[in-house]
Amino acid sequence: MPSILSRAVPHFLAITGSAGVRVLVPAVNAVVPRTGYRVLPDRAYGPLPRHRLDLYVPDRPLSSAPVLVFFYGGSWQSGSKNIYRAFGQVFSSEGMIVAIADYGLYPNVKYPTFLHDGAHVVRFLRETVEMLGGDPSRIVVSGHSAGAYIAAMLGVNPIYLNSVGGGPSWIRAVIGIAGSYDFLPLYDAAMIDIFGGARNMETQPIKYAANRAPPMLLAHGTKDSTVGAGNSRRFATRLLSYGNDVQVKLYDGIGHLDILLSLAKPWRKRTTLHADMLQFIRSR
Repeated sequence: MPSILSRAVPHFLAITGSAGVRVLVPAVNAVVPRTGYRVLPDRAYGPLPRHRLDLYVPDRPLSSAPVLVFFYGGSWQSGSKNIYRAFGQVFSSEGMIVAIADYGLYPNVKYPTFLHDGAHVVRFLRETVEMLGGDPSRIVVSGHSAGAYIAAMLGVNPIYLNSVGGGPSWIRAVIGIAGSYDFLPLYDAAMIDIFGGARNMETQPIKYAANRAPPMLLAHGTKDSTVGAGNSRRFATRLLSYGNDVQVKLYDGIGHLDILLSLAKPWRKRTTLHADMLQFIRSR
């Protein structure tokens, strides 16, 4: 059975194409506290207009503060850092420095350009966070859906960080939220174009599970009908079979958007994701 992702059902976190999101995002941002942190917007990590990130810096960062990078979802075709203030606040309020990054989107770019963008984000943070109180050796790369794909690929395939003068040691850990790691074959024309074919295994994170990877936390809802939880199960099983350090958290009755919303305080009782991420990050 092809995944729903591969049939190109409109992604629920796209900025356009979902009236529900257009209503929901302002509602979520309206309850986000504006104190306890400052936002450094539109920091350029590369030369193109979408090579920008926002930094959320706590008023009182932890000693040698962890740095949490977040790549949003949108089927590699839509999305904006501007709608994820809640994510930035949630973790900067815990003393971490948070970076929410834009990256190149289809049709302007295709695989693997957005992965190279992700590598440039990590390099930029390695070079800049120390002056803000962050620890460049404690960069945790995270993402939701298509963004979790970027985070995972940076963790398991070293060619992207190698291409910017780094390597696997630049990433302390990876957190994937409702991620797509094993989603072939593709059936939608745009997705086939993005990934250079319907069955291009080179594009799949699971293919690189034999490489030495940073510790990973893979979180998924059991009712995710956009990116099935089997993506996390299969990826984790393969990583573990090669001796990699992986934790899997499955949340009963939680869907594709629910899992991300559950990080915000008004919805936090729906999952333990917030606590699970904090424990995972603080143990690294």
